[in-house]
Amino acid sequence: MAGQQFQYDDSGNTFFYFLTSFVGLIVIPATYYLWPRDQNAEQTRLKNIRKVYGRCLWYRLRLLKPQPNVIPTIKKIILLAGWALFLFLAYKIKKQYRLLSLKYHPDKGGDEVMFMRIAKAYAALTDEESRKNWEEYGNPDGPQATSSGIALPAWIVDQKNSILVLLVYGLAFMVILPVVVGSWWYRSIRYSGDQILIRTTQIYTYFVYKTRNMDMKRLIMVLAGASEFDPQYNKDATSRPADNIQIPQLIREIGSINLKKNEPPLTCPYSLKARVLLLSHLARMKIPETLEEDQQFVLKKCPALLQEMVNVICQLIIMARSREEREFRAPTLGSLENCMKLSQMSVQGLQQFKSPLLQLPHIEEDNLRRVSNHKKFKIKTIQDLVSLKESDRRNLLHFLEDEKYEEVMAVLGSFPFVTMDIKSQVLDDEDSNNITVGSLVTVLVKLTKQTMAEVFEKEQSICAAEEQPAEDGQGDANKNKSKGWQQKSKGPKKTAKSKKKKPLKKKTASVPLPQTKQQKQKQANGIVGSEAAIKENEDDISDKGSDSEEEETNKDSQSEKDDGSDRDSDREQDEKQNKDDEAEWQELQQSIQRKERALLETKSKITHPVYSLYFPEEKQEWWWLYIADRKEQTLISMPYHVCTLKDMEEVELKFPAPGKPGNYQYTVYLRSDSYMGLDQIKPLKLEVHEAKPVPENHPQWDTAIEGDVDQEDSEGFEDSFEEEEEEEDDDD
Repeated sequence: MAGQQFQYDDSGNTFFYFLTSFVGLIVIPATYYLWPRDQNAEQTRLKNIRKVYGRCLWYRLRLLKPQPNVIPTIKKIILLAGWALFLFLAYKIKKQYRLLSLKYHPDKGGDEVMFMRIAKAYAALTDEESRKNWEEYGNPDGPQATSSGIALPAWIVDQKNSILVLLVYGLAFMVILPVVVGSWWYRSIRYSGDQILIRTTQIYTYFVYKTRNMDMKRLIMVLAGASEFDPQYNKDATSRPADNIQIPQLIREIGSINLKKNEPPLTCPYSLKARVLLLSHLARMKIPETLEEDQQFVLKKCPALLQEMVNVICQLIIMARSREEREFRAPTLGSLENCMKLSQMSVQGLQQFKSPLLQLPHIEEDNLRRVSNHKKFKIKTIQDLVSLKESDRRNLLHFLEDEKYEEVMAVLGSFPFVTMDIKSQVLDDEDSNNITVGSLVTVLVKLTKQTMAEVFEKEQSICAAEEQPAEDGQGDANKNKSKGWQQKSKGPKKTAKSKKKKPLKKKTASVPLPQTKQQKQKQANGIVGSEAAIKENEDDISDKGSDSEEEETNKDSQSEKDDGSDRDSDREQDEKQNKDDEAEWQELQQSIQRKERALLETKSKITHPVYSLYFPEEKQEWWWLYIADRKEQTLISMPYHVCTLKDMEEVELKFPAPGKPGNYQYTVYLRSDSYMGLDQIKPLKLEVHEAKPVPENHPQWDTAIEGDVDQEDSEGFEDSFEEEEEEEDDDD
């Protein structure tokens, strides 16, 4: 057996192989993940949505201040340099044999041993037998002593350069690496998983717990106290000397800010500035140009901060339910819903009680009265405007020019319309539709997203189909039909006086008379004779006999039909039960598949852009979904933030069933975090039953039979053992 020998390659000829592999392992995946995407695709997307979103602030800022291309350019330069190095090393490896053979050829005074090694390496690449020996034994000549080399250049292992190598290693692993890891760790411990400062979460938790029921004014004050707006904790936040002059001017214009109460950090200068900028945005006030950039910075932070406040409120509600202490009071449902409303207000730039129609372009406060206070149409919401006919809508917006009207219709058609399908059940139970006390209720909500354009296009087609029979003389019956959002007006009910009773018609059928009277009647008509009367009596008797036979046969056939109907009903019940079992099994499989997909898939949070006239950043359509008891003003299930709704999404809301049996009326809410007036509400009825008693004697738990069998076996074994002992005694 060949021995093992270790050799160190002082020349470092294999260093290129090591370096090529190392560079390839870095460059190939880095190119896949870090290569900048095509910028032309983004420009094409912006061009396609210009008709709808052209007036939005974020769209205009994107065109005026395009995203800097310095970082993508730097990425491209670094990646291209890496590929150039990789190709250069690969080229060097291919040319290595020729260079080494010329260098170490014996005729040119080279090393003969080195030349033989180079020749063997070339043979391993070209000769089939040598390649096979190399793959099996590690040497082109067959089994040889194993040699190992270090793929490093010779100057690294040279004793003269040992101090320099130690200095480089010490600088890399003892200075640079600790500094990088320490700076990353210091920054990461200051932020939560949602990139919110931990100090901000602590501030929100304190003030939400302190103020159990927060109105909108108090909520804005707490929101502005976030440390993201403090230059001490966030370098992006700025504070200028001119703020001492401009902020007091805005405070006087707003006129509803209390400055007397001292409640840090809510009354600190940075918090007061953020609050004033937010209030001016909600009032759609003009501010100095020097404050516009600061206002945009505050507005960009608002959606994430409000989501963090929603999380804080939910955590406090859970803590209050888990504790039995009366002193720990949970925040109210109104505080939670005010956070969601404030998110809509901040995105649309509207105050709390303003009309949702102000979200549309070219509709301002001065012409809003023409729409909302119209004599014929009372338009208060977006849905009311969509439900109108095209002619009525154009007459209502007659103050707009044709071009502006088309723009309003394009924007109105882009607004979302979401429908909800709700189904409540108890998973992992034999009877999933039976909700018992203390069980875990799962409400499956199927969300289907459409645009307003798709909805009223369908309604227009339906109306056109309904108006088609009007040409055939049925137009009067279809004039009173309305669209889906409109409530059908019921006509006046007919009173009892208006209904005239029709006179009853006299029946011509004669009532059967006794036989003597029939005979007298027939005699009076000149029909009855002696022979005729006898024949008629015989016919009557025969008719009665035939009638009795028919009745018996009918009874027999009826009994057979009853038996057949019973069998058919049993068969139908069995088929129905089988169908129900199959449907339940399919639902269970679908639920498992949904959970598996949710664990494996990572859906993109890019859904659909939001139309917002005054928001400085492109916002995606997101929603909150939760269940509440409006009568008791309590939250039943925690809000689920739906961030991936493009066309259809299925969400599971889970909560424990009530502790007492009875009928419960809940409400499922779907609230937008960007649009005002587009929330969806749907009732949820639950019928809670008593929990089934735990069976004391279940067949799976019955071990009496096994015990009896074991006892019989043991007795039989003892009897056989005694018989064997007696036989042995007799033999003795």
